[in-house]
Amino acid sequence: MLALAVGLLALFLHNVDLHRVAGNIARARPGWLAVSLGSMVVNLVIRSLRWQYLLEPLGGATFGNAFRATAVGFAASAVLPARAGEVIRPYFLSRHERLSATGAFATIILERLLDTITVLALLASFVLVFGRGLAAANPSAFRWVKWSGATAGAVALSVLVVLFLLAGDPARLGRAMTRLERVLPSALAGLLARIAEKFAAGLGAVRRPGRLLVALAWSFPLWLCIATGIWAVAAAFDFGIPYTGSFLLMALLVLGVAVPTPGAIGGFHEAFRWGTTTFYGIPNESAVAAALVLHAFSILPALLLGLLFAAHAGLNLSGMRQLADAAATEAHPA
Repeated sequence: MLALAVGLLALFLHNVDLHRVAGNIARARPGWLAVSLGSMVVNLVIRSLRWQYLLEPLGGATFGNAFRATAVGFAASAVLPARAGEVIRPYFLSRHERLSATGAFATIILERLLDTITVLALLASFVLVFGRGLAAANPSAFRWVKWSGATAGAVALSVLVVLFLLAGDPARLGRAMTRLERVLPSALAGLLARIAEKFAAGLGAVRRPGRLLVALAWSFPLWLCIATGIWAVAAAFDFGIPYTGSFLLMALLVLGVAVPTPGAIGGFHEAFRWGTTTFYGIPNESAVAAALVLHAFSILPALLLGLLFAAHAGLNLSGMRQLADAAATEAHPA
């Protein structure tokens, strides 16, 4: 993963005048940069509040513990490969709350689905209403964005339906997994059954449409806050991109961070550079400068807070890695 990150970063900086990049960063407007940085902190708060709400069917958690676990999880994803923070977050929380770590992990998956649906809804508003003028500027790239968004939306909704069916009767899922005793050792089959039942119980929000809609409603201020951070960086560099243009850039960044490098290094940068240069004609060095600043703002608040909270809990980087390994072992006991 480290080699992949280095390769993507080398591609991102290929034929780039770093002196001009540094000059663009030095000339960025500090007021807009402050807005962007502040929005990243608010984003962390809203994300923690939404997670706290999703955890209520499992017994609930305090906002403080949800916030600390969220920060630790995002810090771990910033320094460890393969988005390790996604599995560390629920296991860190289970150290401080009487919750099933496996059930809490199910809420993380639900979070990602809600995030995907929200980002795609905002992208659809851009494609159908706000950004139709860009179709003439680059029709092939615009068609690719529409096709990718529609495909991702269909997949996300399909997965949500599957989770709804799994969440309908956690005990029944456990009993079905127990039948694996016919082909697996009874102890292993029983363990898988208990994990599956706890996982389905963690999908409690899916069983109640009203609760699921409230969780989805939390997702819109969360992603509008992220869009504000993106747009504020664009404004700091005088890109002239409208606020709704951040909906397009945000969707591209979601694709970029899907590349499993530590801190989404490389994928994040290239996605932002490609989006701003392709659709808005931003000069390459300016796009590179803004991408570097936006990436730093995106990870620094959670990284600093997460490392502080982890250290307070007696976890260093090695401990985070061990926690991720233990979580992966429990999720895949074979």
